Amino acid sequence: MPAAAPRLIAHLDMDAFYASVELLRYPELRGRPVVIGGGRRHQPEEILDPDTGRIERRFATLRGYVGRGVITTATYEARAFGLHSALGLMKAAQLAPDTILLPIDFDAYRRYSRMFKSAVIDIAPEVEDRGIDEIFIDLTGIAVTGTTSADDAWLRAREAGLALKKAVRSATGLSCSIGIAPNKLLAKIASELDKPDGMTLLPATEIPLRVWPLPARKINGIGPKSSARLEALGIRTIGELAAADPGLLLEHFGAHYGAWMHEAAHGRDERPVVTFSEPQSISRETTFDRDLHPTRDRDELSAIFSELCAGVSEDLKRKGYAGKTIGLKLRYDNFKTLTRDRTIAAPTQDARTIRRAAGECLKRVPLDRRIRLLGVRVGALCHADEAARSVAISAEEPTRSLFE
Repeated sequence: MPAAAPRLIAHLDMDAFYASVELLRYPELRGRPVVIGGGRRHQPEEILDPDTGRIERRFATLRGYVGRGVITTATYEARAFGLHSALGLMKAAQLAPDTILLPIDFDAYRRYSRMFKSAVIDIAPEVEDRGIDEIFIDLTGIAVTGTTSADDAWLRAREAGLALKKAVRSATGLSCSIGIAPNKLLAKIASELDKPDGMTLLPATEIPLRVWPLPARKINGIGPKSSARLEALGIRTIGELAAADPGLLLEHFGAHYGAWMHEAAHGRDERPVVTFSEPQSISRETTFDRDLHPTRDRDELSAIFSELCAGVSEDLKRKGYAGKTIGLKLRYDNFKTLTRDRTIAAPTQDARTIRRAAGECLKRVPLDRRIRLLGVRVGALCHADEAARSVAISAEEPTRSLFE
């Protein structure tokens, strides 16, 4: 490897991922403002036109929305109206009432996530999974091997990035944005600079020109609260953060976080691309559009409970794990959250076994208030082949939960 050649890390971020998946399903919505975040009642209706004999779809809009749902993602047309992820749907309805509202379909998003990641790994196997719609890729080996200069390495990295974008689109029909930089911190910033469908190279020499004018909150790890505290100190941009007295940052943010801020503002980040880490648990949870009553909404709660257990079971099987500790998470209408766990005799992937154990956990929580969130978790994981060698749990009829 040439001494002058840099480490080259790519951050691949799918463009408006959930919304883009939905536009594949409903191509007639292309070019229109669309947000994802509705519950099942916002499922599009299919209506037969008696004159043409064709099936037409009728979509819900934000107009008149009542509830506490939030936007998960928005198309770029919706973003032009100020709609963005984490914005409450009622607020969004005030800003753009005719925006299309679609329900969340996590099964579809997970399927497309697996598809784009598989396409990437076929080209560049050094991948760190960062969530359903983003990954880091170490391109150093691909870009640097056999090159004689840093310029050649950057050229190869760009070619690799373009190949990855083409492979992702071929596999999924979706676009992504890629940022390539000497480290993970800069690569993530770079992937946001030219969205959508962007391809951005960000050498360290371009930090003053392209990074320092950005708001400090563009650094991953500086959230809204820290950003507000920085503004109170007169620090708004990354450049101003880079120029700040390190002692001031340490005084106001502590030794560790303050020092990290100073390093990050200068684009320094030595974190490796971690290609694999064992999960500690696998879970699913859902927040309801409206608070559900344990008695009056028992059927709906029971169906959601079964769906969560089945979903966790599917995730375990797909990822090749089984677990012994089954957990329940429940949040009431007053925002109080309770968790309960039960450890069973042997690791399982089975949906009925998970539901039975989670149902036992449910018996240990008060059901005297409305519920706003329900979740199921399986922990104490081991690989499925290890679980198969364990003593099997005796098959027995599942006990009914308190929701039934």
